[in-house]
Amino acid sequence: MKAPSFSYAKPRSLPEAFDLLERPGAKVLAGGQSLIPALNMRLSSPELLVDITGLSSFRGITLELGVVRIGALTTHADLEKSEVIEKHVPMLAQAVTHVAHPAIRNRGTLGGSLALADPAAEYPACVVALDATIVVAGKGGERLVKAAGFFKGLFEVDLGPAELVAAVEFPALLKDERSVFLELARRQGDYAIIGLAAHRSASTRFVFLGAGATPVLAKNASSAADLKTAVSVLHKDLDPPADLYHSSATKLHLAKVLLERAWTKLTTSH
Repeated sequence: MKAPSFSYAKPRSLPEAFDLLERPGAKVLAGGQSLIPALNMRLSSPELLVDITGLSSFRGITLELGVVRIGALTTHADLEKSEVIEKHVPMLAQAVTHVAHPAIRNRGTLGGSLALADPAAEYPACVVALDATIVVAGKGGERLVKAAGFFKGLFEVDLGPAELVAAVEFPALLKDERSVFLELARRQGDYAIIGLAAHRSASTRFVFLGAGATPVLAKNASSAADLKTAVSVLHKDLDPPADLYHSSATKLHLAKVLLERAWTKLTTSH
């Protein structure tokens, strides 16, 4: 199919971008790895595409005072190659290898993935598990949104019509903390059947993807004292939606498999 007609603009500054986004029918274009297919399939029909890839302030990875800040336009490939990410946010380093295929990782962006909030995507679960902060930019400046409150529903996030994800801030991994990301898919690069972002610090957070409209924090399993208990109470946390190939019961079973693997990795990693 062919995309509907639309206007295109590439702002050179943030103020220009915000002005453009206030126009009726405006839509943000970042990496375009989700939006362009949606346009071609006529699932989206914006009047104006605002290409924000020229906003250099939205790029880059920095580590300062125990906080890793990643610009929204940082690509999956940038994360994959970053020594800072590998050392200080290892969950992201593990998760990025599950994101589609290399050609898409070269173009797709962290901010684009979070703003889209696909329930089968890797990063939303990671930011919730790591208690990250989403930096949201608008005409009035920046505001900070905790990841747990950013995802409101299916493809729905805490972003106003003329706001952008500017960056994400992660607490750098401490010496006694552990993180692990696991995912099951039919083939490498396919959408996840179920996935798990797990982090253990003073407390433990098990956050599942592909298990609901938003990332699902398994509160009962996370507070369990031992693995057997965590597995036995997981059904209280998850009621995963069936898909074309897997029933809800099958996905819950697979979630338990990932929980067991993650628990083992969290307690034996050094």
